[in-house]
Amino acid sequence: MRTAIVTDSNSGVSQKEAGQLGIFVLPMPFMIDGETFYEDIDLTQEEFYRKMEAGADISTSQPSPAAVTELWDRLLKEYDEIVHIPMSSGLSSSCQTARVLAEDYEGKVHVVDNHRISVTQRQSALDARDLAARGFDGGKIREILERTAKDSMIYITVDTLKYLKKGGRITPAAAALGTILRIKPILAIDGGKLDAFSKARTMNQARASMISAIQKDLSEHMKDGAARETYLEIAHTNNDELAREFEDQVHELYPNTPIYTDRLSLSIACHIGPGSLALACTKKLEELK
Repeated sequence: MRTAIVTDSNSGVSQKEAGQLGIFVLPMPFMIDGETFYEDIDLTQEEFYRKMEAGADISTSQPSPAAVTELWDRLLKEYDEIVHIPMSSGLSSSCQTARVLAEDYEGKVHVVDNHRISVTQRQSALDARDLAARGFDGGKIREILERTAKDSMIYITVDTLKYLKKGGRITPAAAALGTILRIKPILAIDGGKLDAFSKARTMNQARASMISAIQKDLSEHMKDGAARETYLEIAHTNNDELAREFEDQVHELYPNTPIYTDRLSLSIACHIGPGSLALACTKKLEELK
């Protein structure tokens, strides 16, 4: 059975990379000053941040039902089934929309809700691809990915409170006070929701806090203190240099673990702005060890 693996651009996978990896990526739409753009189609990361820093009015949206089904219909001419891995249902309604659409496909489309985003969503797509290569069918792949949904964690620190304020995640008064005190909040994505975790005064303190949190997760939740059976991932918003420094810092603690570093998806960047930094861990699947 031939199984196509589909994710969306919230995974951080570009159209070019998707071809190299053997998966398919649905581009996410953005409204910028009333005009619609699609990530990695007619909107690059560089263009996005230029528009953001210029004060453009930016909002996110989900792919239209037509865009989703057109991709599925095209793939099902070549493949027997599809495993579709959208961004977490806790962050977008696109997952629920896809599940409703899949009801018309007579079991040929398996929509996964394993609460992933960015680098962890990317890893899920790669895991699905590798499971398919080992002979697992779409229904079983969905079952495995959803059963292990909680085996992942992301911590994010932001450089400015401006965009959290704009998105209504903190009050204007809290944003003003936080800016004066130079507070850098650390957010956590656990179970698909973006929640406050802790706060720091400097980026160095924020990095130390994220590392401490990941160390605790590895030891207590993953039962893998040395990160030998866990993927480590770093992500950022337009913050390449600091991300590489952070990668070196984490690598010193886990010298035997490869670290994947990439940019955060624009859907998250829209809400937290440039200059952010994230650290994530994802447990390796037993079926792929």
